[in-house]
Parts: sequence; structure tokens; C-alpha cells
Amino acid sequence: MASNTKMVSIFLIFMVFLCTKALSQCEDETNNPCNNKSKALTLKVIGIGTILITSIIGVSLPLITRSVPALSPDRNLFVIVKAFASGIILATGFMHVLPDSFDMLRSSCLADNPWHKFPFTGFVAMLSAIFTLMVDSMATSMYTKKNNAIAAEGGDQAVVGDQEIAVTGGSGMHFHGHHHGQKGAIGQQLLRYRVVAMVLELGIVVHSIVIGLGVGASNDVCTIKPLIAALCFHQMFEGMGLGGCILQAEYKTIKKTIMVFFFSTTTPFGIALGIALSKVYKENSPTALITVGLLNASSAGLLIYMALVDLLAADFMGAKLQGSIKLQFKSYVAVLLGAGGMSLMAKWA
Repeated sequence: MASNTKMVSIFLIFMVFLCTKALSQCEDETNNPCNNKSKALTLKVIGIGTILITSIIGVSLPLITRSVPALSPDRNLFVIVKAFASGIILATGFMHVLPDSFDMLRSSCLADNPWHKFPFTGFVAMLSAIFTLMVDSMATSMYTKKNNAIAAEGGDQAVVGDQEIAVTGGSGMHFHGHHHGQKGAIGQQLLRYRVVAMVLELGIVVHSIVIGLGVGASNDVCTIKPLIAALCFHQMFEGMGLGGCILQAEYKTIKKTIMVFFFSTTTPFGIALGIALSKVYKENSPTALITVGLLNASSAGLLIYMALVDLLAADFMGAKLQGSIKLQFKSYVAVLLGAGGMSLMAKWA
């Protein structure tokens, strides 16, 4: 936990340093009739509150409704809702973050060489997806080795996460309670859920700070109004997807609280940071365009990988959905509705 906090702190300091360097502006916005600093500040303060509330509701909903039988992780409704949220995350990467990066890194404010000579957005997104695969794979391997070491030292009983496992000898084991299965099968799945939850949260946190920073630094009321509405929709359902992953990871209460806190506060924090740096941060300056454009590209690669591989493919190729064509069809409809709804938001934000 300390190492994660240190990494987040270093990232935030790095962002502030780059933002304070963005002093020159490419385009003159003084003639823009939508520019109104006082009204924009009011909208941004309202936005901080509304986005914070919708973020908390979205990410907490799967956790607080766990006691509702129809919404428990082993029920069909949970699978359908998670598919809908996964569609939201997929569309966020393809329809919002990736196009923004293309626009920024292809901007006329940047030098023709090298920014207009090479597709940096696609290249960085590709590298980000590969890097996410590497983190995903290595983290799973490390957790698995650690889990096996604990099981070997524990003798007849070992602990995987928050569950107690009884080793029955040979190659069989069972969870005390209602979980039964072969050795490593259930424990490995639980480890995968935990890695997915952590990596997904990291990607969401990075892109949430970046988009919040842009909102906070802008004084264009014509842009801020629809953007805040779109962000509320986005945070609500993206939070539901993350909340479902946190629920399946079966973290203890303190870890759940920390993950909910970071997801809920990153976009409002980004807006507040943008307000504080509005005098020195100019979104059309070359430094800002390059920095935010590259961060958006890396976030897009991560979100697209996570949505396709760790969320959609993992669920649709899993035993539950493979065992029911009817449930697969409902889940595909949910994915299309989620992706379609988030894609429609691209018209305004």
C-alpha cells in the first residue's frame, strides 16, 4: 500500500511540474464568446460535487447491493450489469480517450516534425496495451507464487485472500463454506479478480485526473456544461464496472474503502487541480498538448485491453456464459447498449 501511495504521489508531482511549464498558448481565446471565468468557476464547483456523488454511487452500488440475492456475483443479473459497464469502459477508451489523444498530438499548435510525421497516439496506445499485458501476467504470476508458498507453509490450512482453504491432500482442496473445486482453481480465479481490479483502477485513475485537469483549466462554459453531464454518466457506469471487479476480488473492508475513495476523488481532484493551475496551464500550449495527449494514449491502450481481455473475454469465455446461449445474447445486448450510450456521449464531450 505504501508503494502504491508513493507511485501516485510521484505521478501527481510530475503532472504539476509539466502543467506549470505550459505557459505559452497557441490559440488566442479572448474572442471566444463562451469564455466566462466567473460562470465557469461556478459550474466547475458544482461539477466537483455532482461528479463526486455520482462516482461514489456508481462504484459503491455493486458493493452495497451484495446482500440483494438477484445482484450477487453468481446471478445472471450481475453478469448482465457487468457486461453493460464493460461496454462503457470499452467505449471510453475507443470513443473518448483515443480520439482526444489523436486531436491533441495532431494539433496545428505542434511542430510538423515529428508530431505530424508519425502516429504517436496509436504507437503509445499499442505499447500501453502490451505493458498492461505484461503487468497483468507478471502480477498474476507473483501472486500465484506467493499464494503457493503460503499454502505450502500452512500445512493443512492456508489463506487465499479473505478465504480459508483446507488442503485435503494430494491435489484436492475446498473452501470452508459453499465453494468447492480442484486445487488452485478457485484460488487462481480469486487472484485474477484482484489483479484485474488493481490494474483497472490504475488506468481509470490516470485518465480521470487528466480529463478533470482539462475541465478545471477551461473557462469555456459552452464546453463545461455538457462535459460535466457526460462525466457524471461516465463515472456512474464506469464505477459500476470497477465496483463489480472489487466485489469479485473479495477484498477486506479497508481495501474496498481505499479503492472506492481513489476512484471517486480523482476526477474532482483533477478539476480542483485545473482550477488552481488555470493561470499557468493552457490546454492549447505545445507542452500541455503533448503531455495530455501521450497520457490519454496510454490510458486508452490500458482501458481497451482491460475491457476486451480481462472483463469481456474473461466473462464470455467463462463457464457461466458458455453454458447459456440465452445469457450470452442478453450480455451482448448489454455490452452494445453500454458502448452505444457512451459513444453517443462523444457528441457532446
